[in-house]
Amino acid sequence: MGMVLPFDVAARKRYYALLDEVFDASFWSDGPKLKQFEESFSVYCGLHAKGISNGGVGLLSILDYINIKGMDVVVPSNTFWATAQAVKKAGGTVVYADCNKEDLCLSYTDLQKRITPKTKAVIVVHIGGHIAFEIEKIAAFCKSKKIILVEDCAHAHGAELNGKMGGSWGFAGAYSFYATKTMPMGEGGMVVSTDKGFIDWVGKYRNYGKEVVDGKVTYPILDGFNYRMNEFTAALGIVQLERLPAILEWKRELAAKYDAIFNRRVVFSPNMKSGYYKYITFDYKLKEKSGGVYGMSDLCHVIEGRKEELPNTMWVAEHHQCPPIFHGWEKAGLKISELSKTLL
Repeated sequence: MGMVLPFDVAARKRYYALLDEVFDASFWSDGPKLKQFEESFSVYCGLHAKGISNGGVGLLSILDYINIKGMDVVVPSNTFWATAQAVKKAGGTVVYADCNKEDLCLSYTDLQKRITPKTKAVIVVHIGGHIAFEIEKIAAFCKSKKIILVEDCAHAHGAELNGKMGGSWGFAGAYSFYATKTMPMGEGGMVVSTDKGFIDWVGKYRNYGKEVVDGKVTYPILDGFNYRMNEFTAALGIVQLERLPAILEWKRELAAKYDAIFNRRVVFSPNMKSGYYKYITFDYKLKEKSGGVYGMSDLCHVIEGRKEELPNTMWVAEHHQCPPIFHGWEKAGLKISELSKTLL
């Protein structure tokens, strides 16, 4: 099934006007539009924020900062390969953990079994557009063990639990703006944290570790590289963030229809708001579907050829399917009875 990325005339005009400002300013990278995007995203999620070239590098920046070299990092296997790769590129050892069937996110019970004397960090991945159901228990556990909690928020645009957004429970979180995301920008990422000192550090890290003070250039961060976001991408980010509430409303209206059709699905508590990157069902054979979350060949431990005891992860990979919920799906306006016939 082809995926559409609707970007209406009004949004295009808004973007083109911002591009004129970029050209007029003659500042094409790491400039005023990026700062504007960062400030808007910070207000939106209630956290300090720094733009970066993509979500994977966002995770890498966090892991480089906390220094996981030679240490273990617990990662769920049912995540995109970038999560595990970021750990390895930062010099850490990946320890795979199981998920829950209820939310597809890291299992608190299994996490406790994966801790070693060398565990430095745990990465929670907010799968499918919602916050991990057990995030508060996981955060409390990590704090008690003096383990650093990192949040992979690549799917979590618009997700809330008890009024808090992705990146609020751990030391830091990383968002992705890849082309398929709820807030698509083609490429790009955002690192968020309550720690302003770390966020300021990311500003140097993404620019080769460089700092300029009174015209003098120094390189206080030796692990830095070019992970900057250009002004054209940042301008698109400004527009997409402005459009995000309408996109979320559209997705949630379609999800409400799906709730009337599917009873074998991920079910949310009243204090959870999903951004519906995916709508996840179990044991249906859908006539029309979008890409699932992670199938058997996508699981990180399978990609690596590692044998792991992850029964829930394996079950989810084989039993879930996702009906279309990407913004602009042309059949979203059908009545519930018509949708049911289309999908089942």
